Amino acid sequence: MNMKHGLAGLIGLATVWIGGAALAAPSCGANTGEAATGAPVIVGGIFSNGAPGDWSSSTDAAAAYFACVNANGGINGRPIEYHVEDDQWNPEAAAAAAAKLVNDKKAVAMVGNGSFTEMAVNAQTYVDQGIMAMASACAISECFETPNLVSTNQGPLASNLGAAQYAQEELGSKNVACIGLNIPNNGIWSCQAVIDYMTSKGGTGSMAMLNPGAPDVNSALLEAVASGADTILMNLPAGLALAVLKAAQEQDLRDSYIWIAPTPLYDLSVPDAVGEYWHGKIWVNAELAPINQGGPDGQNWLAVLDAFGKADDPRDTFSQAGYLSAQFFVKAILEMDPAKLDDRAAVTAAIKGIKGYTSDLMCGPYYVGDAAFHQPNHAGQMVKVVAGGFEVVRPCYEYDSAYFDRHKAIEKELGLN
Repeated sequence: MNMKHGLAGLIGLATVWIGGAALAAPSCGANTGEAATGAPVIVGGIFSNGAPGDWSSSTDAAAAYFACVNANGGINGRPIEYHVEDDQWNPEAAAAAAAKLVNDKKAVAMVGNGSFTEMAVNAQTYVDQGIMAMASACAISECFETPNLVSTNQGPLASNLGAAQYAQEELGSKNVACIGLNIPNNGIWSCQAVIDYMTSKGGTGSMAMLNPGAPDVNSALLEAVASGADTILMNLPAGLALAVLKAAQEQDLRDSYIWIAPTPLYDLSVPDAVGEYWHGKIWVNAELAPINQGGPDGQNWLAVLDAFGKADDPRDTFSQAGYLSAQFFVKAILEMDPAKLDDRAAVTAAIKGIKGYTSDLMCGPYYVGDAAFHQPNHAGQMVKVVAGGFEVVRPCYEYDSAYFDRHKAIEKELGLN
């Protein structure tokens, strides 16, 4: 991936604080300033909201961007009609959601999906129905290792590798205990990748798995401590990661370990939630740009949410990813013949033809292509939790893992690196 794109121009250390200057008017699609009035283009999206966590911020952001596009000429005069379903972390509900959107609503594409559940259940459905899912909050292997799913976010494998790499290279980590969810294509898959990485660098690692239905964070923390680790990696949704940190604070374990986490812990509420005890002691991998980094897309994402979203829509990494998926989708289909926008095969071809889209929210170019696997986003940044926000401690860097060799080979063929 070509690191001259996106945020690689940031040099040295920076601190990202909550709050900021007033934003310009949002920019979306054709920017005509006129509402689209033609026949709608049907698009679907699925998110998970249940006991393990709420992943709706990606579809919320996509919905806001599409509303902005519709207020600015739509897709050559045609508005996007966006239908969103909640799979509630339930496989049967996930299958029903896809059937409704793909078969009944006749969606031409899925955009903004954010779910642990639906990608595993529906990956083959998307192949069978010839529809592309431009997801935004993927967290399982199927999202990255099947032909009709591609995401703007990195998922747990890449983000955990980025966190472990920084800890190994900069913090002296030699033994990482990965606390994750006991889901084969999520926690086990991504924790094993970290163990493999540490082993390749002469270190070691282990995993402590939580039951997603009844997570016992105290037991998992004790297991991680008993492993002999010098580093604890919280490969968890933000709520569960915060519970681990609370349990660790009760035992005053802060200074006994290096504490690292993937992107879910990069949320503006976290510095206050963890409190002064943890400030300067937690390092988090950021899959996308710092939330208030101020680049054109970074500002536009917030402006779109302010103008077309809801006040309580999260302003987090997965919201950024939902905005990007929607923006990239719109950019691709704006180049199509409007008469073919109801042709799913034509829309799928347009999505697979995406090559080298860039944004200041990403560290490298976004592409799709026609492959059995997709992982365009495999470079990120590291931030440290500090009072009032996050400090960038390493700007854009590539993740050093053999897992990405096949992706880099495709990028070379496409002239992207």
